[in-house]
Amino acid sequence: MSATPRKPQAVSSSRKVVSERINQVLAGIRVPDLPYPVGKPAPDSVPDWRPLLFSCWTEQRDERVTQVLRSVEIEWSVRQVNAAYLSDRIMDVFLKTSGLHTTLVSRIARLRFWLAWQLDANGAEAFSNALLDWLDNLQEWRGWSDTGGRSARVLLDQLDSLVIAVSASFESGSVDSVEDYCHQWLIDREKRETQVGRLRERLLETEQGASRQRFADQVARALIGRALTGRNLPTAISRFILNDWYKVLKQSVWAEGSESELYRHANKLLEWLVWLGDPALSDRDRNRLYHVGEQIGDRVQDVWSRALDQGLPQTALDDIQAVIVARIRGEVPELKPALSGEGNFTWESQWLSVTPVPTEDAASYCGRWFVEGEDAREQRRFFFALLEDSSEVLWTNGAGVKLGLQAWPLFMADIESGSVRSLPSPTPFGDVLSEAVDLLSKVCAKQLKQREQAAREARARAEVLRREKEEAERARMAHEAARQAEIEQQQAEAEQQRLEDEMAEQARLHRELEIVATKQVEGIGLGGWIVLTPETEGEDPIRLKLAVKISASRKFVFVDRLGLNRKELLHDELVAGIVDGRIRVLGSAAAFDDTLSRVVGRIRVGRN
Repeated sequence: MSATPRKPQAVSSSRKVVSERINQVLAGIRVPDLPYPVGKPAPDSVPDWRPLLFSCWTEQRDERVTQVLRSVEIEWSVRQVNAAYLSDRIMDVFLKTSGLHTTLVSRIARLRFWLAWQLDANGAEAFSNALLDWLDNLQEWRGWSDTGGRSARVLLDQLDSLVIAVSASFESGSVDSVEDYCHQWLIDREKRETQVGRLRERLLETEQGASRQRFADQVARALIGRALTGRNLPTAISRFILNDWYKVLKQSVWAEGSESELYRHANKLLEWLVWLGDPALSDRDRNRLYHVGEQIGDRVQDVWSRALDQGLPQTALDDIQAVIVARIRGEVPELKPALSGEGNFTWESQWLSVTPVPTEDAASYCGRWFVEGEDAREQRRFFFALLEDSSEVLWTNGAGVKLGLQAWPLFMADIESGSVRSLPSPTPFGDVLSEAVDLLSKVCAKQLKQREQAAREARARAEVLRREKEEAERARMAHEAARQAEIEQQQAEAEQQRLEDEMAEQARLHRELEIVATKQVEGIGLGGWIVLTPETEGEDPIRLKLAVKISASRKFVFVDRLGLNRKELLHDELVAGIVDGRIRVLGSAAAFDDTLSRVVGRIRVGRN
């Protein structure tokens, strides 16, 4: 329990901001190496992870939620993965900075399983006011140590109750059991704070009085021990000093301090009593022995009365006076070791050199927790106060119970050696939550900007690729069109060449026909017959014979069988008619007819 426990925090305006950022982180952050799903699963396909988290809590497993998610072959949703990461991150940071004992840290860290489930189910509503107040007030236990005592066991029992409350929450699907646990914890904390406050007040008052008594006792013992060590004295003097004068010395220190006149007189008389009783000291100056012996009785009575407010017992004074008289007479009484080693008289010389600790030196340590040892073996104690009279540190535990005392020089030696170290200032859970969520929110916003930038770049690249594809398609189509045009041009040129060749061939054949026809015409003698093809279908061919051949005008005159139906044809007309097939010469040889037929056939094939 802390010396200055925090009060439950009021609902701050920053909690609303934190809630908004938590929801943003759950939806938007992406952490490398976490098992995020591929694509966006359908809402009805998201697995129920409450049984898995409940089993981890029931087993009180000491591992992160993200490690549990990786250990099973299940595709979790983005929100579940982010809830697990956020729960781990917040709890890890809090437990590192809480200053709590390792045993408590391991117990509270397991709450991450329940917290991950709540973050996924309720978002920022998982951090209710009661839960935040409870986590903040865990600082009161930063001085707890696992001592095995009753006060240590009380806290462990309360944490056992937390296991039951969280298990009930998992089973019912409601947070009511956890909320009730937190409320009851805060009520018990107020009761503990009141009880511890009263206990500390009584403890400080008691220990301050005991410190003054202890200082006076130890100084008186140290003075007597220093004075009697190695001395052989009469039994009466030794007994008086140990039994009676010890009370005077102690009372003088307790009443007026080690710097007072009464203390100096009491200490001086102690030295004179030893000087008188030890012949090895007093026999060297007999005159002084007589002078001291004459006055010491009155001075002893005076100091005794001043210190104890009562007269010196007559029996004790008579024994001292008898020894003094014997010493003045020169008699040597029976001597025995003043500290024979018998009895329980102990003393420590360092009490004679105790110096007040400056207030500013002690103020820097007072009210702080210190720890000794490592890990589970560490023990914590609270610097409750510096007892000024004895310059001792009063150590207490979290419940305000005294743990012990330690001399200031020993405490400083432990600090310098590092065997005792101060616990760092704790960080409240609310601050850890706010800082962690703020940092993750910035990371999430940065990632969102990066994703938007990446999307813009992807769209730009897609647009560039589309344009390049369109340009390539246009170029391909242009190339194809050019190639097609070239092919068509080549085909046209080939066709033109074919036509030209055909025309040339026809011209050549026509010339051949004209030559053949010319020869045939020139070979027609008088009386030679020709056949004229009728111009209309259904009429019979007309057979004519050559009647007159006029060489000057190259004119041929034909008549029918009766010498009628005269028809005049010029040489060229006759040749053209034979070539066209409208006129056939009947008087030619068969070879000529065959040649003419073949030429005409080739002309027809060429035309087709």
